[in-house]
Amino acid sequence: MAVLDSIRQLTATFADMLQTRLALASVEVEEELQRFSSMLLWSLAALFCACFATMLAALLLIAVFWETHRVALISGMILFFVTGAVGIALRVRQQLSQRPRFLSATLGELDKDVQGLQVPTSATTQE
Repeated sequence: MAVLDSIRQLTATFADMLQTRLALASVEVEEELQRFSSMLLWSLAALFCACFATMLAALLLIAVFWETHRVALISGMILFFVTGAVGIALRVRQQLSQRPRFLSATLGELDKDVQGLQVPTSATTQE
């Protein structure tokens, strides 16, 4: 009976450990989804405002310099906007590469669990 009790205890411990890890994974997924949706919403709002303001500013400048330097002004504005787009794209790429791995805390805890459950090789060779 002692062996069965040990097996039950081991199974209960394993189930509890698995439940804890799944709860941690669930929390991480929820946090990531919330962070992503918030960033997406604010980014779209900022993008809308920036596009509208940029179009109005471009139209104003073109109207002001229509008679004298319209080709140079339009060329300069195109260069400015392309440079800005490339800079923003590089910044977004950098931020995406520096974000933490998805479920990194959960994976780290599972690695610790696996290492804790493994039998050391020196213990098996001594028996």
